[in-house]
Amino acid sequence: MAHPAPTREDAPAAPHAGSRTRYADDLYTWVQEQVALLRAGRVDALDLGNIAEELSDVGSEQYDKLDSALEGVLAHALKWDHQPERRSRSGSLTIAEQRGRVARQLRKNPGLRSRIAEASTEGFRVGQLRAAREMKRPPKSLPAECPDSWDDILNRPFEFEADR
Repeated sequence: MAHPAPTREDAPAAPHAGSRTRYADDLYTWVQEQVALLRAGRVDALDLGNIAEELSDVGSEQYDKLDSALEGVLAHALKWDHQPERRSRSGSLTIAEQRGRVARQLRKNPGLRSRIAEASTEGFRVGQLRAAREMKRPPKSLPAECPDSWDDILNRPFEFEADR
């Protein structure tokens, strides 16, 4: 059964000025106190500098999730292309999984579309190192720049022969 959304009356009492938790001492409690202050309309008592920092961090975390998923797609694509004898259903499914993560991040955070080129470049740089390590090859044996277009990253077929 769905619960009704909390109201101001449901919010914990806003802390008094002298009893506030310091941001650096206990992030969880600090967040709860800031939320209570917001819900109570006590904007003057908010720790605005640290709230701004936390909001910035939330945005960075969303970008990092996109970058990480692209790293996974690109590392496995390099392994697929440069070790055809080791292609597997697992590799194909890993690429599909990471593509799903890319799509979900972009669906949930459409503003990240403006950073696709940057995330692809960073994801490839780390993905290349990861692929080289996993293949036990020098990174210079792999392309220096991403060989795939954005459409290829999202749509190029990676089908394991036994699954065709």
